[in-house]
Amino acid sequence: MLSVIHAPTPSSARQSAAPILDGPHRAHGRDETIFDQDAPADRVYQLISGSVRTCRILRDGRRQIEAFHFPGDVFGLERGATHRVSAQTLGQALVRVMPRAALDALAAERGDVARRLLELTTDSLRRSQDHALMLGRRAACERVAALLLDLAERTGAEVLLDVPMSRQDMADYLGLTIETVSRTLTQFQQDGLIALPAARKVLLRDRGALEAMVD
Repeated sequence: MLSVIHAPTPSSARQSAAPILDGPHRAHGRDETIFDQDAPADRVYQLISGSVRTCRILRDGRRQIEAFHFPGDVFGLERGATHRVSAQTLGQALVRVMPRAALDALAAERGDVARRLLELTTDSLRRSQDHALMLGRRAACERVAALLLDLAERTGAEVLLDVPMSRQDMADYLGLTIETVSRTLTQFQQDGLIALPAARKVLLRDRGALEAMVD
C-alpha cells in the first residue's frame, strides 16, 4: 500500500521534509548519474543522504548547474514527459525512488500530499527566480556570498560549512569561471569574512558582512 512518510530533518534550520512515497532506496557513488537530460520523467526522487546537482548541457557544450539538492529535497518533478535537466551525485548518496504515476494518484486522493507538492513546486520556482536574478544582476563577490549563505541556511550550519561541491561546480552554478570563484574565496579570506581550513570546508567568520553584501 502506498503511504506518505517524512524524511528526517537534518537540523532545525530546515523546513519539514517533503512527504514522499514509501519507495525503494538506491545507493549511488560519487559523480553517478541518477537520470539524464531528456530522459523520460516517469519517476520522482527524494534525497535521503548526500547531495545532488541538477544541470543542463547547453548547445555550445557548456554546463549550467540549475540547483543543488540536500537531504529531504525532492527532485525530478516535471510538468512534461521528459527531464529538462540531468541529475548527478556530488558524493556518495542514498536516494528514494517513486513512480510519478503513483505520486500523482496519491496526490489526487490526499489533500495534504497535494498541498505539499504545491509547496515544493512553489519553493523550486522561488529558488529558480532567485538564481536567475543572481546570474543577471549580481557581481561575482555577491554571487559567491549568496551561495555560502544559502548552503548555511539549507544545511543548518551555524559557522562551519561542509561544502560538497567542487570549485568547478560552484562556478557552473554561479555563471563564473573557476578562477573567479577561487579568487573571490581567497579575497573573502584575506578580508576576514571566511576561513578555508580544508579543501571543502568554509568557516563563516563574519556572517553579517556576507549578508550585507547580498541585501
